[in-house]
Amino acid sequence: MVIAIDGPAGAGKTTAARLLAKRLNFVYLDTGAMYRALTLYALKKGIDPYDEESLKDALDEEITIDLVEEKVFLNGEDVTNYIRSREVSKYVPIVSLHSSVREIMVRKQREFAIGKNVVVEGRDIGTVVFPDADVKIYLDASVKERARRRWEEMVERGDNLSLEDVERSIIERDKLDTNRKYAPLKRAEDSIIVNNTALSIEEEIELLQKIVEQKLKKGGAKVNG
Repeated sequence: MVIAIDGPAGAGKTTAARLLAKRLNFVYLDTGAMYRALTLYALKKGIDPYDEESLKDALDEEITIDLVEEKVFLNGEDVTNYIRSREVSKYVPIVSLHSSVREIMVRKQREFAIGKNVVVEGRDIGTVVFPDADVKIYLDASVKERARRRWEEMVERGDNLSLEDVERSIIERDKLDTNRKYAPLKRAEDSIIVNNTALSIEEEIELLQKIVEQKLKKGGAKVNG
């Protein structure tokens, strides 16, 4: 069973998907972390983020990315904290633009979900990765709220960046995500829009759980299998 959560940068997809997976006793898959891990590897190895062929080769032949209990491992090393750095955030939109990179990532993501009940989040989950997902949710919030959340995350990590700079970065990321040629960010027609601008995280998870339960009830399935 697959629950797909899509949405723009800073919409809170990671937190929502992780907590919803816990609530439902599902496995959580953060597809964005996979692209961030590849970006981190490229930066360490001096691979140009615009060099699609080298990135593809690295992903296909040089690295392994494992997601285990909310931790991200790159070739066996725990890089959970490093993939959220300012430098990685700057270049991951470029790395994720490449169609051949995304094709390999989609294959890996589908393989990960085989035989599991999963909550998957990203930007093309309900449209490209799992177009037949049992439940599709499009999570959104105002630009200012998304920027505030991202800024607070960065401050906690010790990054020195103004709220205005983060907001500009969010706007630029939206443009890149929605205008890329391969698998652009867009809402699946059969997805449910949830705007969480004014919701607490507790209210949001309660709402998401109700959406899932109602959807699955209509299909004759049970949330916990």
